[in-house]
Amino acid sequence: MHDETLDLLEWPRLCQHLSTFAATKMGALTAQALKAPGSQAASGALLAQTEEASWLEQHNNGLNFGGIRDIGAAVERAHRQGLLSGEELLAIATTLSGARQLRRTIDGQPPEDLPVLQELVADLRTHPDLEQQIYHCIDDRGDVTDRASPKLGGIRDRLKALRQDIQQRLQRILQRQAGAMQEPLITQRGDRFVLPVKAPQKDAVPGIVHDASASGATLYIEPQAVVELGNRLRQLLRQEKTEEEVILRQLSDAVAEVYADLTALLAIVTELDLAHARARYSLWLGGNPPRFIEPHEQTTLRQLRHPLLVWQQRHEQGPEVVPINLLIRPDLRVVAITGPNTGGKTVTLKTLGLAVLMARAGLYIPAREPVELPWFGQVLADIGDEQSIEQSLSTFSGHIRRIGRILAALGDGEGEGDGEGFELVPDDPTAASDSLKDQGSLSSSPHPPIPPSPHSSPANALVLLDEVGAGTDPSEGTALAIALLRHLAERARLTMATTHYGELKALKYQDSRFENASVEFDEATLSPTYRLLWGIPGRSNALAIARRLGLDAAVVDDATALMALGSQDDVNQVIAGLEAQRRDQEDRSQAAADLLVATEKLHDEVQRKADLLRDREQELKLQQQAAVQQAIAEAKRDIAKVIRRLQQGDATAQDAQRATAAVDAIAQSHLPAAAPAATKPGYRPAVGDRVRIPSLGQTAEVLTAPDDDHRITVRFGLMKTTVGLADIESLRGEKAEVPVKAKPVDTVPAAQAAPPAPAIRTSRNTIDLRGMRVAESEAVLEEAIAQGSGALWIIHGHGTGKLRAGVHDFLKRHPQIQRFEPAAQADGGTGVTVAYL
Repeated sequence: MHDETLDLLEWPRLCQHLSTFAATKMGALTAQALKAPGSQAASGALLAQTEEASWLEQHNNGLNFGGIRDIGAAVERAHRQGLLSGEELLAIATTLSGARQLRRTIDGQPPEDLPVLQELVADLRTHPDLEQQIYHCIDDRGDVTDRASPKLGGIRDRLKALRQDIQQRLQRILQRQAGAMQEPLITQRGDRFVLPVKAPQKDAVPGIVHDASASGATLYIEPQAVVELGNRLRQLLRQEKTEEEVILRQLSDAVAEVYADLTALLAIVTELDLAHARARYSLWLGGNPPRFIEPHEQTTLRQLRHPLLVWQQRHEQGPEVVPINLLIRPDLRVVAITGPNTGGKTVTLKTLGLAVLMARAGLYIPAREPVELPWFGQVLADIGDEQSIEQSLSTFSGHIRRIGRILAALGDGEGEGDGEGFELVPDDPTAASDSLKDQGSLSSSPHPPIPPSPHSSPANALVLLDEVGAGTDPSEGTALAIALLRHLAERARLTMATTHYGELKALKYQDSRFENASVEFDEATLSPTYRLLWGIPGRSNALAIARRLGLDAAVVDDATALMALGSQDDVNQVIAGLEAQRRDQEDRSQAAADLLVATEKLHDEVQRKADLLRDREQELKLQQQAAVQQAIAEAKRDIAKVIRRLQQGDATAQDAQRATAAVDAIAQSHLPAAAPAATKPGYRPAVGDRVRIPSLGQTAEVLTAPDDDHRITVRFGLMKTTVGLADIESLRGEKAEVPVKAKPVDTVPAAQAAPPAPAIRTSRNTIDLRGMRVAESEAVLEEAIAQGSGALWIIHGHGTGKLRAGVHDFLKRHPQIQRFEPAAQADGGTGVTVAYL
């Protein structure tokens, strides 16, 4: 029944959409067959992975799965003593490199941001020794390299020399017998070198005929002079193939030795890719992480959208998706959704069912925050028509057989759950229940109220029923639907059913565990709005639609009179009045929202003008200060003139000094006093605090208090180091307070102070990477950095520049590298990079 429900809810289509966001073939195949876990704890773990993958996607451009291949079949064959090809071995090497890059990306993030993913990759073993061994023996095309073994290198040297000898002899024959040749070229048939000889001239070139053209005009002859050389060439080729198989066998055995680690690596990488796909798909949907609520909490799903309709809207130019709102309290068990056909009742059922399955599978829900819903152990559905001519099933028979399977599944899960259901919170606090209870039209219901069982223990299941009781006589179908929903109220945690039967609308007023909902219909346009309304039963609107579509008025009037005789008119009038009241309240709510928007806009305008006034005031102050300073400058120029005249005449200098003092007094009276610099208390790190080290681009944990030299010990990742207080800051950007010490008297002149000792290049701190691939060089660099100190000279040469670019990219990302630069011209210039640890 569970698999049947997945098909009815179109879960495989959603999984197919999810698979398009996977980065590897393994992840895509797993996503296409995605299964929801069987426990709430497992669902919570998947959601934690999705949340951390989303953080990486938003802050670190996500995970890079480059180089990872589906090597499961190759690893399994190696485990069974099979021989792997060069291409398969190369795929294993690139997968090991890609997995190591994934682990490096995850481990390079702060532990508090990715605890789940870091725990997932903690036991990931990537075997760089096996990777280097494969790269040493297999080239980029998947062929065995000459350096794989000395014996193979010798064989290929002899092959090369033998081919050159054959080519030279054949060239001489071509020159001597040019007239007998169809074309002046050397070709091959199989592994034998031949010449295209004209058929009438075959005696001119004695040898073995290996082939002929379709017309017979050309014979491909291996001259007798090179037959023996061809035989030797074939022997060497067999020797080459045998030696290649020996090397491939050694590598295949090496893969088989780490079978368990490679199998675990594939599982971890697939799990990472699946989390990465869930995160990307969830962000694409605009979803939010769900929270599984306790039995006594309210379910909250606002602006919930159908994920498949979102896909259709964006990829297939479908109509805009209309969201629905679900606000459910925990004392409700059954919701009866009524309304016209094509109004969105079935889509509502599927939307809720998919939202529950997505939350269980670790996906975000396309709804507005907060997203809060129960964890359902079972999702069971009867949606659509299951009639079958081959099985002699009518529509009614198909529904009954499926409902029978649902009841059987609930019997298997009986006792699950917490004994509490749900109740919907209507948007209108003055819900329809009291109004309808006051009407006498419902008092004559043939179905007496049944009080809820106080000791019911429902299964932790969500049941979705479409057109319950349909397909048979309306009176019998109504009775069956009421009995079924009452039964499900005792057996399932929540049931949502769509129906056209009016009697089901009255169940709400007989049993507090029932609630009504309806899909809205615009009678003016004769079209559904697809909005879901809570607390109000819906109308089929069949007569209104028939009248507007031009059905004979006499027929419609006769049908209206018959409905009045059936005492349904009063109920419809009450429902219509409630719908009008609801529309009025929605209009008032929208007016209040518009008023709030206008108020916020006014507040923003007032704030903007206040900012302009403050800026203008500051500008005026600056202009005033400039004017005062200009006046003082002019006054001082005048004083300077006075002084010059005093120096030229009989006046005394004391007169000029008094004049200058008066001008200074004027300056002091006009210039505003300089505001004292605001002193902000400095940040003092404590043991256990998290601090940032800007120079290293790392976030670290403080292990010790500051010592006498104002230095502390910190740890980031697996490394510990000692840094000064001036080199750290808090996570909010506060600089650490460094106490000022009295400066000691320096008896040595500044010019004689000894400069720091320069880094000296030796054989110990010099590594040569020329001839290596980037992947090989990273392993060598990692080891050299771990053992080195001070500076490291890295010889990579010029070449194509790929090795140098790869080395520089590795150094940029390595946390132990402070900086790097090209070496001096005497040390190799741009062909050598000096890295400072």
